[in-house]
Amino acid sequence: MSFFNGIPEAPPIEVFFMNKMYMDETASEKVNLTIGAYRTNEGKPWVLPVVHEAEKILASDQSLNHEYLPVLGFEPFVQAAAALVLGENSSAIEEGRVTGVQCLSGTGSLRAGAEFIARVLGLKTVYISNPTC
Repeated sequence: MSFFNGIPEAPPIEVFFMNKMYMDETASEKVNLTIGAYRTNEGKPWVLPVVHEAEKILASDQSLNHEYLPVLGFEPFVQAAAALVLGENSSAIEEGRVTGVQCLSGTGSLRAGAEFIARVLGLKTVYISNPTC
């Protein structure tokens, strides 16, 4: 008897379920409109040239040592993200009313934000746009 036997199977995540349906489809004229990733006409992943260039730059940077980041993330990245979203001359940033946390992916960020709101602020409702992008 496994400890996990009584856990019901969760419903599939819709976008990944639809992507699997696309992958399983045999029609030659299909188009994948599920996961937002660049693809070639043959359906293969396509990486932007600028991404390849950035990977080369990072691979040759001897200062990178794969240390763990601080718990809130890489501060210059967090600050740059806030400035990108709110604007370089944001009064909220200038007045110290903005903070940020670097998280894993969009889904991971939404989860971390929702957990913070629930645990620290005691709020049980989070509003997320539909679609989320």
